[in-house]
Amino acid sequence: MPPHPSSSAQKARELLAGRLREIRKDAGISGRELAVRCGWSESKSSRIENARTPPSDSDITAWCQACAAEAQIPDLIAANRQSADAYVQWKRLQRSGLRRLQESVADLYQQTKMFRVYVSDVIPGFLQTPGYATALLSSIAGFRGTPDDVSDAVAARMRRNQVLNNAARRFSFVLEESVLRYRLCSAETMAAQLGHLLGVMDLQNVAVGIVPFSEQRTVWPMPTFTIFDDTRVHADTLDAASALTQPSQVELYARAFDRLTQGAARGAAARALIAGALATLD
Repeated sequence: MPPHPSSSAQKARELLAGRLREIRKDAGISGRELAVRCGWSESKSSRIENARTPPSDSDITAWCQACAAEAQIPDLIAANRQSADAYVQWKRLQRSGLRRLQESVADLYQQTKMFRVYVSDVIPGFLQTPGYATALLSSIAGFRGTPDDVSDAVAARMRRNQVLNNAARRFSFVLEESVLRYRLCSAETMAAQLGHLLGVMDLQNVAVGIVPFSEQRTVWPMPTFTIFDDTRVHADTLDAASALTQPSQVELYARAFDRLTQGAARGAAARALIAGALATLD
């Protein structure tokens, strides 16, 4: 099988193959012995170890059982699935415009019961007003040279965000104070956005924390990420959207979120930070 067109995905596949090879070596068995225990050809073991053939979930299970490494099965299966679809190139997602990108996660939003969102750059998509979303998505479309479907994309985002009004869903947001002050739109639009943020804080299923500039930190500011229940993390970079599903990865981001939460102002203190940002717009 030829290398995956995404170099990141190919690298993930190679890392998985390396982990399987180390498991076999740690068990002290040869590729031939592994094949015998798994009931397949020695060449199949070689193809998997050299990242020429991606293993199936059942292949990983058999491999780990043959090496008495059953505890590693969940992480390895998650890594296997991640190597196929975790690194999704933004350009490919956006080639038909931004509306499709908004709609691509609609099902995930409906399935998730608990959302944990950390942002260090912009107001979270869940909490954006149409005006703020229009300014932000227009900037993204202009930067990436994607088709101009900003109006449709904003409408799709607003429809997607209706999940916020579902009392059966829980939302926990942690924002850096800088998010309140970055000027990505007009002063009038930003004032409306900050006012909307104050209103959202009254929802019973929403918790908003803001990490002040003055807070002595126990963990550094980091790129934006979202945790969906305890099963999936979306961590965005400039060129890719990484969907992380390995239990160890999800646990790492959950631990980071807990640390960031500890330094966040809430209630009246958080409202005072928003009021201070509003005052700078005058």
